Amino acid sequence: MTREWGGLSIQQVIAKRVQEYRDVSGGLLPLLHAIQGDIGYIPPASVAAIASGLNLSRAEVHGVISFYHDFRSAPAGRHVLQICRAEACQSMGSRELEAHARNTLGIDYGGTTAD
Repeated sequence: MTREWGGLSIQQVIAKRVQEYRDVSGGLLPLLHAIQGDIGYIPPASVAAIASGLNLSRAEVHGVISFYHDFRSAPAGRHVLQICRAEACQSMGSRELEAHARNTLGIDYGGTTAD
């Protein structure tokens, strides 16, 4: 992790954010949103620092990151395509739209094209 944001390394950004949220009750979700807002994703290598800073287990932090689909553990592509998968959307053809998007782009859920 060598890329820099505003003169700070990824590790420094994460340490700064952990410091901001360490005493906030229920601060994990806002912390993860802040880190992803700053960096664009939650680096897997940051889980230990986040867990330690908030006095949580790494499993708890990883569980939250993996449970919520809006959190990414790798940089996203330039454009993010989200298709509603709720029953109401399915009744209006979202499954067909999903299949068309997957076939046209040649990627599966969570994938990124080369361009």
